[in-house]
Amino acid sequence: MSAQHLVVLVEEPSMEAFLRALLPRLLPQDRTFEIHPFQGKSDLLGKLPARLRGYSKWPEDWRIVVVVDRDEDDCRRLKQHLEDIAALAGLSTRSRPKRGVWQLVNRIAIEELEAWYFGDWDGVRAAYPDVPDSVPRKSGFRDSDAISGGTWEAFERVLGKHGYFEGGLRKIEAARVIGAKLKPQRCVSHSFTVFRDAVLEATG
Repeated sequence: MSAQHLVVLVEEPSMEAFLRALLPRLLPQDRTFEIHPFQGKSDLLGKLPARLRGYSKWPEDWRIVVVVDRDEDDCRRLKQHLEDIAALAGLSTRSRPKRGVWQLVNRIAIEELEAWYFGDWDGVRAAYPDVPDSVPRKSGFRDSDAISGGTWEAFERVLGKHGYFEGGLRKIEAARVIGAKLKPQRCVSHSFTVFRDAVLEATG
């Protein structure tokens, strides 16, 4: 059953701002969505069990997407933790569907939201045209999910070097602007593509 309504739980306001700009261009026009930001990853993980228990009786044509950053966590352990929380709440997940149907999918942004930006540099340049197009070809930037030393810090340095956010990256503003420019089918960040494909699968 195709989802008519999507509920997205995210760990902070910049991801909310990004998805509010992106989802209207990704979802079929007759679908609706809501996004609930938390005050960081710990806040989201702490409140998730109770929140999901409340969702367990929702309509069958609603889907839930949980998005968290990996940070320093082991990706598989984090995913398993999220899957276990969903199972305890009585929700079927994409990894553990019931009779072929899932209600919730967990997605992990491997190196923060900014890795998704590096995955569609043309989208970044559409928002901030003075940054050079050569950035994704430089050593250390070729795999947007494997940028070391802090992805948002790297993004801030690149933009600052070319005259943007010299006083410090305004993350929510950048998320809103880039979310409106990023093309979902062009972004090569693996963690973005698995997020995108799950959303399309739910609503397709």
